[in-house]
Amino acid sequence: MTDSEKHTPDGGSDASERDCEVERDLTSRFDVAECDVKVAGHCYTILRPTSPEDLISEEDFERDERLPYWADLWPSAHVLAREIAGMPGNGRTMLELGCGLGLVSVVALRAGWNVLATDYYDDALLFALANAQRNGQPLLRTANLDWRALPDNLSTFDLVVASDVLYERPYAEIVARVLRSTLRRGGEALIADPGRLAARDFVLALEGMGMRVRRDGPHEWRDGDIVQQVTIIRVVHGS
Repeated sequence: MTDSEKHTPDGGSDASERDCEVERDLTSRFDVAECDVKVAGHCYTILRPTSPEDLISEEDFERDERLPYWADLWPSAHVLAREIAGMPGNGRTMLELGCGLGLVSVVALRAGWNVLATDYYDDALLFALANAQRNGQPLLRTANLDWRALPDNLSTFDLVVASDVLYERPYAEIVARVLRSTLRRGGEALIADPGRLAARDFVLALEGMGMRVRRDGPHEWRDGDIVQQVTIIRVVHGS
């Protein structure tokens, strides 16, 4: 699905009813749970599958090694959401790669960004839509996006973001190419990374494309006794 073929909630009662239908569909097909997430002093209620492991499909994995990473709320998403909350959008455009449950995109909407949330799984996009609606942000746009085959008519964006997407070595080059294609000149990308194996090659690939790169952090994420350090890789496309 391209930018022009996206799920786009319209105003009025029809949109409200459709959003209710999205959540009803999800709760009929998934065992779901809610979790409260505090970001920059604001509490978001996120709907998610209770057990992501139950969503693993051998058929999907054999076809293109797809796993349902989208169904977890990863530490890097918390850190990236916290960063975005402090960046007023003022109507500028933002693309999220691999939006998963939609936390980062919902936070960005609240901060004033015009957001297109993308993922490789249609169900992830539906959860993102449901979470935007239940957190008072009904204007989320979504699109199914294959990083290996970007549509020719996909727009460029002021800001491109992603969290924990460098978990396989091939993604270093793939994600770098996506940023080169989707960032406008002078635009910025923020990639939150917890130290995945492809991060170094990702930076090298970006530098080889003439992008300016710097590392910010690490930023600490803590949940009880669990602590993770997340670096934000900041990328600027030209000047």
